[in-house]
Amino acid sequence: MTHNADLKEFLRSRRARLRPEEFGLGDTAGARRVPGLRREELAALAGVSVDYYVRLEQGRNLNPSSTVLDAIARALRLDDTERAHLFDLARPREARRRPPRRPQRVAPATYQLLETLDAAGAPAFIVGRRMDVLAINHAARALICDFNALPARERNYARFIFLDENARDLHPDWAVIAAETVATLRVDAGRHPDDPDLSALVGELSVRSEEFRRWWADHQVLARTSGTKRFRHPVVGALTITYQALTMPGDAEQTMFVYTAPAGSPDQHALRLLQSGAETFSKASSAS
Repeated sequence: MTHNADLKEFLRSRRARLRPEEFGLGDTAGARRVPGLRREELAALAGVSVDYYVRLEQGRNLNPSSTVLDAIARALRLDDTERAHLFDLARPREARRRPPRRPQRVAPATYQLLETLDAAGAPAFIVGRRMDVLAINHAARALICDFNALPARERNYARFIFLDENARDLHPDWAVIAAETVATLRVDAGRHPDDPDLSALVGELSVRSEEFRRWWADHQVLARTSGTKRFRHPVVGALTITYQALTMPGDAEQTMFVYTAPAGSPDQHALRLLQSGAETFSKASSAS
């Protein structure tokens, strides 16, 4: 029988983070050799047999129903992203039956939107599968990295975060951003378990970065939606931006990240300085 190692480790890690006292088990469950709930306790909360849950957590391909997976997700207190990841891991055959993945293409209207945001001084870029950077405007190139100047295979946000030393200098909260990047990549791995390019990327990052290796083993998953991010830019200094992640119409696996700052703030002024400098450099390059 084949075993699903990712499902096994994900279920174990989610069960280990649960605190027995929150379920009224702190004083009555006896000494615990490992953190979290026991398998039999989790099975009881989910309303499934202990044997069934044990086999599922061993990564055996049981083809569980949606009802069973929902019950386990509730017992594990999974959020929406974790629940979707559980379904992806528990049903890998469904992922394999999806139509062949074509190379992702950014729509002309999306390029126009990037230009419009550029004119407003808002850095923006499109991330696709595997966190590949598919398109980026001038302001984002000036703020983060000129991905357009890199070889095609290196235009990847995760590679930038872990393998480019400039990323550590640019982000005062590098460890937080890097761990979130791994968690985002984990979601993609659950959706596309047979993607050879994703496997190659994970392999390369695991070999070259001890931090990536450690965070990958934690099996955290995350879907970025909005938040704030601090930068320490070599040209304009420290600034804090707000970001939003927008799913592109026509391709749910393309996400536009848009960075903004409050109107009239020093942070917005810094973004406009970067944007104007990037435009000047671009025009000079085109003329030469």
